[in-house]
Amino acid sequence: MDLALLTALNTERAARRAAVVVTHLASGVQRLVRGEDITSDPLAGDIEAAVRAGRSGVAGEGEARVFLNVHVPPARMVVVGAVHISQALAPMARATGYDVTIVDPRTAFATAERFPDTPVIAEWPDKALPGLALDPFTAMVALTHDPKIDEPALEAALKAGCFYVGALGSRRTHAKRMERLAALGLPQAQLARIHAPIGLDIGAANPPEIAVAILGQVIGALRKPAPAREAAA
Repeated sequence: MDLALLTALNTERAARRAAVVVTHLASGVQRLVRGEDITSDPLAGDIEAAVRAGRSGVAGEGEARVFLNVHVPPARMVVVGAVHISQALAPMARATGYDVTIVDPRTAFATAERFPDTPVIAEWPDKALPGLALDPFTAMVALTHDPKIDEPALEAALKAGCFYVGALGSRRTHAKRMERLAALGLPQAQLARIHAPIGLDIGAANPPEIAVAILGQVIGALRKPAPAREAAA
C-alpha cells in the first residue's frame, strides 16, 4: 500500500468513517473507496454488502476479481435511561460487539453499581452527547419515557445520522413526541427513522425480553439493506 493511500485510509479511520481498500488481484493495483463515495462506485453493490457485514472478502470474477479490505469503526450504542431494560440490554449489546454508554441525569439510577463494566454518564443528554460525538455507526436507544430526557437525545441522534434511533413508548405517546420534535424543525423524513414503539414485535413481556427485541432491531438496522429492514419492520 502506497503512502498516500495509507494516509487517506488512516484519515477516514480516525474520523470513524467507513472505507474500503480495493485491490485488483491480477495486477495488485489498489484504490480507496470512502464511505461517502460507495454508492457511486462501479462495485457499489459488493462494497455496500461488505461494509454492512463488516467483513473483508473477494468480489468479482476472472480478471475482474478484487479483494475488498473493509475498514469500519466499532459500532456503538448510547442508551439514554438507566432503567431495568438498560440493565439487561447493556451486557447483551456488549456481547455482540457494541461499545455501550449509559446516559441519565437521574443520579439515583445512573450508578456504577447498577451498570458494572458499562460507562455511565449522569448528565442531561444535551451536556453528555456532544462529548460522545454521535455518528452513523452509533445506535441511539431512548428508554426513560421522559420527554425532557429522551427528546433532546433523539434530536441529536437524528441530526448526527445515527444508523439506529429508537424510543420507548406507545403509539399514542410517540405521536405526541413526533409533534414536539416536528415543532423543533426536524423534517418528516428524519422523524420517520425513529423506531417506536421500540424493538421487534416479538410479544416481549419483561425487561430482558424487551432488551432482546431492541437488540435484534438494532442489529437488523446495521446489517440488513434498507428494503429488507422495511420488510421485517
